[in-house]
Amino acid sequence: MSSTFRLFLHSLSTVTVVSFSSSAAAQIPEGANSGKSIASIERVVTTGSRIANSTANSGYVVSTVSSDDINFVSPSHIQEVLNFIAGAGVQRGNGQEYLPALRSPVLTGAGACGGILAAEDNIPLRAAGFCNINELFEAHGEMAERIEVLKGPASPLYGSNAIHGVINVITPDVTQDTALYGIDYGSYGYSRLKLRQGKDFGESGIGINASITRDGGYRDEESVDQEKVNLRHRYEVDNLKLTSGLTYTHLDQETAGYITGFESYKDEDIAQGNDNPEAFRKAKSLRVWSKVDMALSGDNALSITPYYRDQSMEFRMHFLPGTPLEENEQEGFGVLSQYHHVVNNTLSFDAGLDAEYTQGSLVQAQDGATIGSAFLVETVPAGLHYDYQVDATLYAPFIALNWQQASWAVSLGGRYEYMDYDYTNNMLSGRTRDDGTECGFGGCRYARPESGTNDYSNFSPKLSVSFQSSETTQWYAGLSRGYRAPQATELYRLQRDQQIADLDSVTATNVEVGVKGQHKAFSYVVSAYSLTKDNVIYRDSDFFNVSNGETWHRGVELTLNYQISQGFDFAFAGSYAKHTYEHNEIVGEVDIKGNDIDTAPNLTFNARLGYSFTQSTRAELEWQHVDGYYTDAENLNEYEGHDLLNLRASWAISPELSVYARVNNLLDTAYAERADYTSFTADRYFPGRPRNVMFSVDYQY
Repeated sequence: MSSTFRLFLHSLSTVTVVSFSSSAAAQIPEGANSGKSIASIERVVTTGSRIANSTANSGYVVSTVSSDDINFVSPSHIQEVLNFIAGAGVQRGNGQEYLPALRSPVLTGAGACGGILAAEDNIPLRAAGFCNINELFEAHGEMAERIEVLKGPASPLYGSNAIHGVINVITPDVTQDTALYGIDYGSYGYSRLKLRQGKDFGESGIGINASITRDGGYRDEESVDQEKVNLRHRYEVDNLKLTSGLTYTHLDQETAGYITGFESYKDEDIAQGNDNPEAFRKAKSLRVWSKVDMALSGDNALSITPYYRDQSMEFRMHFLPGTPLEENEQEGFGVLSQYHHVVNNTLSFDAGLDAEYTQGSLVQAQDGATIGSAFLVETVPAGLHYDYQVDATLYAPFIALNWQQASWAVSLGGRYEYMDYDYTNNMLSGRTRDDGTECGFGGCRYARPESGTNDYSNFSPKLSVSFQSSETTQWYAGLSRGYRAPQATELYRLQRDQQIADLDSVTATNVEVGVKGQHKAFSYVVSAYSLTKDNVIYRDSDFFNVSNGETWHRGVELTLNYQISQGFDFAFAGSYAKHTYEHNEIVGEVDIKGNDIDTAPNLTFNARLGYSFTQSTRAELEWQHVDGYYTDAENLNEYEGHDLLNLRASWAISPELSVYARVNNLLDTAYAERADYTSFTADRYFPGRPRNVMFSVDYQY
């Protein structure tokens, strides 16, 4: 074993552990400090590899939100802890809804869904062609062991949808002797019960991780009822380990929609109101998986994970004319695999085959007709708009060659992915009412293509390099290509005169360089990236789904943890980025080429100053900054940005009993979680909550 990094097997789960002490590592974990000593920054990382001793993908950073951070914040929404990741800029909607950003503008509108792959325990939350922009509420982030974030299309393990990166929620290993009982109680009727219980029987173990959340909501007629549970079982014998898991989530949400009017979020009465009291979202998800890990001779290893997914959701689309109702379902099964083979002391390779089959369906309907206007000449008819089924099949082999010697590590790999859609339209094709009659002058808003098939093939090469220049400093670089196959809704939920969507896969080329180091009292990660996207899918001025867009995303990120003194510590995660349109398109009589993409603040950062009064008491002040940004592609309207302060404190009364107190939005700032502009409503916002508090009590042993 060489002198700059070390890799070793974690005794309880198949993961990679990396620290600054011996040879060049498989991946470089980046995590927040939260007041812990920087002398030991070991991180458990599973997102980079499915096998513990694999050294694939040497030149990228996996950012980590730890269980200590999650416990300290006790997030009511996963956005609150994703703020700790440089380059992540998730915007909350209402309830558990959100729009994501990761080295990207906030992804919104046609083509936005599927730009970031969301997973739990390495299994994607949705099939590749059936993403939902809010899908992270189907992961148990509130009680996760950690959350791992991979930025950019860096790994051959991840294919379609991982253009801007991967957000992977890792649930705790409850197959050991563990127990936690907790309660959160806060403003506006917020409460959450937490349970974690596990039992170790030696060669086997079993456990549960569960939460029940109730949120009365700040705005009129909004609320969230949510339940989540993880079950896990472990069995080990000789060189075989079998880990099985189940996740079930249920969401029943009464949704408050946008408020409208320039800077209306500054008016308390308007901000608290709800013009869409009829809006709601109901969702259920079930995932069952079983991971087989086999240690073979010669340090070779094999991992196979079959899984089953079943999801359903219905919601009132308050953001569309006529507020239609959508009901969608997906059911399917798949398998993830990886084989690690050691050729000699310096060379190894990883290979695998991922496969998946999914049946999905979507129904959209509306009770009453919506009459057109000067801007929307067609009528939105009452009755069925869409009723279709899609059977999707995916095959994806991948391979990575890994070379490691002295201070150098290189990985060269690639992934080929084939996606096939078999689409069945269950109603009349074309642009008519559901009974076949015309909508009148201008025609109906919605169009249904005839039944048919579509298939997509993509190949993505990856090259990553790392160099350990000293015991405390590592340089890394990567060149990669990612892709995103068109989603089923982009192909088959059409509008106006469009009868077929001839869409190509979105492709992205990413170049990244960076340095990571640790020097006594502080650790840091600095990275710079440039990502260009081609065949970007969007809805043009004719409301056609097209794929001829080009965008450019580049930026610099800094993550810093500094132990200022024995009591004080400081954590910083910031990004300065530029996101621009690179294709010619006339929007509102403006050619948007060269314009900033809407909802793309240049500067975002999260800074936390902590003080540990004793080993058992701690306080932390958090500053979240969001720069101003344009809210339309023409760059004619904008949101001014905001700064928020949050205050948290904890007291470990005993090794088993801890209490927490939090004040969010300490200065009671009026701000918008999300700002938007449309030609129909002008400025619209999701207002942020005023100052609010939360108290928690956790008992664990």
